[in-house]
Amino acid sequence: MTKLDHVAISTADYRTSLAFYEAALKPLGITALMKFEGEAGNTAGLGSDNPFLWIGDGGKLTGGRMHIALSAPNRAAVDAFYAAAMAAGGRDNGAPGLRAHYHPTYYAAFVLDPDGHNIEAVCHDPE
Repeated sequence: MTKLDHVAISTADYRTSLAFYEAALKPLGITALMKFEGEAGNTAGLGSDNPFLWIGDGGKLTGGRMHIALSAPNRAAVDAFYAAAMAAGGRDNGAPGLRAHYHPTYYAAFVLDPDGHNIEAVCHDPE
């Protein structure tokens, strides 16, 4: 079976984005597991067991924004992600709640990161 191994995104301000992701993703059990910082640039790998979300220096972004959806273990974690992301400087793109148009138990929250990428935490389980 083939599955997604990791995603990498460029950031306009590595330190601001790293602080945002470390705070916003902590309620989902995701932390910075690897950091490579120095003259060649800055990159951090975030994950729970293995790094699967990589952020790094990229300068001013010229393309469209990305949408990344991360699984949450329960609805409380979705709520905590949203609160942490907003406190870390994220911008609201959809407060926590049911999205029944996807399916009856699709509970998610959406925030825009410092570069405008749409980051979602979602729980598919019933309450």
